[in-house]
Amino acid sequence: MRALFIIDVQNDFTEGGALGVTGGAAVAEGITEYLRANPGAYDLVIASRDWHDGDNDNGGHFAAAESGEQGPDFVDTWPRHCVAETTGAAYHPALDTSLVDVHVKKGQGVPAYSIFEGVTDDGDDLIDLLDEKGVDVVHVAGIATDYCVLASARDALDAGREVAVLTDLVAGVAPESSKAALGELAAAGAELLATGTAE
Repeated sequence: MRALFIIDVQNDFTEGGALGVTGGAAVAEGITEYLRANPGAYDLVIASRDWHDGDNDNGGHFAAAESGEQGPDFVDTWPRHCVAETTGAAYHPALDTSLVDVHVKKGQGVPAYSIFEGVTDDGDDLIDLLDEKGVDVVHVAGIATDYCVLASARDALDAGREVAVLTDLVAGVAPESSKAALGELAAAGAELLATGTAE
């Protein structure tokens, strides 16, 4: 069984958002086009979203906003983003969510990068769902290559899955760290695939 992970294709992570990355909107469009063109490619399509609390710093994930406090370091602390039920937390409109089978929310009151740190809308852990469905191959797309895509793909490898990153359907914060992330994943056993060769 093969699953596609769509990582954090949300308004706040695309152009114009609180932590927008260049190419984010194109990733949203590309994933939709890819899934529509290949309707039988995956047994399960799973999408994650950051879904942070709006009334606290989510375990230090949000940098304190009060004047005089240290700002975000963009490594462990970040500006407010993807607050639950806000426009920023919504999927990018170019992502056709009717193609998604399972929705995962992560970062509810705590820092979270990997899709495995979230729970499904039914309250299930992702690893339990993958085991139940017999998913042994995972393809990963989404945002950001050098953070949540990296963490999710790494955890999928650690969970014993065969993993491929769809290199033309990811966007990263910075070119250097994104290249390093893909190199790390390749060294760990992940395949790097362009969608033209992923079928």
